[in-house]
Amino acid sequence: MTLLLRSFPLITLRTTRPYSLPPLQTLLKYHFSKSLSTKYAKPLAALSASSSSPETIIKPQQQPKDTLHWVSRTNFCGQLSINDVGARVRLCGWVALHRVHGGLTFFNLRDHTGIVQVATLPDEFPDAHSIINDLRIEYVVVVEGVVRSRPVESVNTKMVTGSIEVVAEHAQLLNAVKTKLPFLVTTVDDAKDSVKEEIRLRYRCLDLRRQQMSSNIMLRHRVVKLIRRYLEDVQGFVEIETPILSRSTPEGARDFLVPSRIQPGTFYALPQSPQLFKQMLMVSGFDKYYQIARCFRDEDLRADRQPEFTQLDMELAFTPMEDMLRLNEDLIRKVFLEIKGIQLPNPFPRLTYAEAMSRYGSDRPDTRFDLHLQRSI
Repeated sequence: MTLLLRSFPLITLRTTRPYSLPPLQTLLKYHFSKSLSTKYAKPLAALSASSSSPETIIKPQQQPKDTLHWVSRTNFCGQLSINDVGARVRLCGWVALHRVHGGLTFFNLRDHTGIVQVATLPDEFPDAHSIINDLRIEYVVVVEGVVRSRPVESVNTKMVTGSIEVVAEHAQLLNAVKTKLPFLVTTVDDAKDSVKEEIRLRYRCLDLRRQQMSSNIMLRHRVVKLIRRYLEDVQGFVEIETPILSRSTPEGARDFLVPSRIQPGTFYALPQSPQLFKQMLMVSGFDKYYQIARCFRDEDLRADRQPEFTQLDMELAFTPMEDMLRLNEDLIRKVFLEIKGIQLPNPFPRLTYAEAMSRYGSDRPDTRFDLHLQRSI
């Protein structure tokens, strides 16, 4: 035991230290678990037992008070309804509108589902009222409270949640806006002077909070989801991802090139379309293939073309042209019906190339206008 204590570093127990030391038994096991022989087993047990006496007990280290706290919500702003009256909810989102009226503070809380009004009661919940009173537009907050019905004269028929509001009992500021906003997200769609595109793109995170931009992204998501479900579940297609970095192949436009670090002096080319890969897949025996493909073409900007875009690529083996046309028509009819409720004709009207050029002067005619060309004799 004397040898053991001489080899162990000196430890002084002080009650005034800002932190606590681990138990002596843990330190002994850590330092000597590999070097001690079995003849020291009993002395170690006796020493461990003595270290647990009331005179030498060391309290475990306490967790700091400023530990990371994860905020969770119970409901979404735009999904609350009159059926939730009386329910306690916790909401997270952005301050869309803030106003003080008659000693009360109101603000609209926005998330990706919509907007709901939050009200305060200064006498009953002064802390929440004080925090909410200092909020500004686009602050990120957490609000906990009870859903109640709005007075009849305060119902907002323009809002989905216009018949209810949340009475805030607790509020927490998660993030504040410390600089002037380039434009107001809530009112930018109704403004007389539209925000310049350069400003919108520079502050893209603000631009994408707008209802119009959010709706565009959700619309694209629904269309792509419907295409996948129809082609896979109904038509039996297989989605296969083709390479982005490949060898340059002659096509209609110039390629975007990516230099190779491993092979200096050589370049990869970004695909203008997965055409060669589709042909390889057909030869390999994949009868029905599709891909929501990214395409890259280094060419001048056009009204319907940009350097980087997405297109639906499909390939079917041993399929007549009429079956291909019918498949595409059925897919487009389903997308318009499911997404917009528009019933397209079945079958689609068709024009030959000669008819399109002679009647409209274009191989991509706009048939909504009855402007036919007259041949001069």
